[in-house]
Amino acid sequence: MVEQRRFALFLATPDSEFVKKTYGGYYNVFLSTFADEGEQWDLFRVVDGEFPGDDDLHCYDGFVISGSPHDAFADSDWILKLCSICQKLDDMKKKVLGICFGHQIICRIKGGKVGRSPGGLDMGLRNITIAKEAVKPEGYFGEEIPTSLAIIKCHQDQVLELPETATVLASSDFCNIEMFSVGDHILCIQGHPEYNKDILFEIIDRVHLTLKLIQKEFADKAKGTMENAEADRKRWETLCKNFLKGRSDRV
Repeated sequence: MVEQRRFALFLATPDSEFVKKTYGGYYNVFLSTFADEGEQWDLFRVVDGEFPGDDDLHCYDGFVISGSPHDAFADSDWILKLCSICQKLDDMKKKVLGICFGHQIICRIKGGKVGRSPGGLDMGLRNITIAKEAVKPEGYFGEEIPTSLAIIKCHQDQVLELPETATVLASSDFCNIEMFSVGDHILCIQGHPEYNKDILFEIIDRVHLTLKLIQKEFADKAKGTMENAEADRKRWETLCKNFLKGRSDRV
């Protein structure tokens, strides 16, 4: 009998009304992107202080840390707790996939530097360049490394200095460190492989119309990046699954 694989999602953002109504919450958005039939995925709303016990960490095959509207360099109690848990996972060599805020949290605990992006807020579809030397064990890039991939971006903070033990896997004109790895057990992505066009547009509208943090011109430009283009969501899905689950499918 094959033992059931078990994963944990560390959700660092509250569910928006749109996401709750459309998908039943971000948990389901992540499951539709990363989960396979027969797996168990446990949700921990770390933004609300929900964490697994230290004694339970060994039960999981992998962990995903979501994006967040909060700063990864802040010292809120739950962020410090998340950093502590991530340090334990690193010591245990557990598979950890960090996305946006999660990407920055891993940088922080590994000794890198995170801060405000010099270019300001970035929202929209972007093409990122995959490093030629990005050949990793277990073949999660597949037999052929793509030269670039399109991904949805939504961040105002970024990794400013790479941890000494990390390897840059992708970059862009806007962000020097779009993706990095540490050993065989950590993969971090600044963009959002789980986002689709509808989720991005709802965030843009909320930031523009409700929070009034961006001007209409900026909002229109961000939406315009997806008028005639789409994210490489299937390739990102395959990449992330291959990493989390140790497969060597072709991306």
